[in-house]
Amino acid sequence: MKGDALDPGGLIAESYRIETLGPGECREIFLDWALKVAAGTDLRQAIAALLERHAGEPADHPMTETLRAGLADTAAPRRRGGRAGRAR
Repeated sequence: MKGDALDPGGLIAESYRIETLGPGECREIFLDWALKVAAGTDLRQAIAALLERHAGEPADHPMTETLRAGLADTAAPRRRGGRAGRAR
């Protein structure tokens, strides 16, 4: 399947057509999609656009949940100093 600038290769669109797709496979597809997006693309904007494009899909679809997780802010890793940092 041929995609477009937002979904190169059509990976995200195709994932919504696969009924037996689980969360693990959706994460793999998401990673593959992220690697194929053009350099310099704002991934947060692209993910938001994909969610808008597939708004008619079930809210509990594993790909929808994966895309939402891609938008979630993650805490920046913090370095632990002292003995706790060296005891690993």
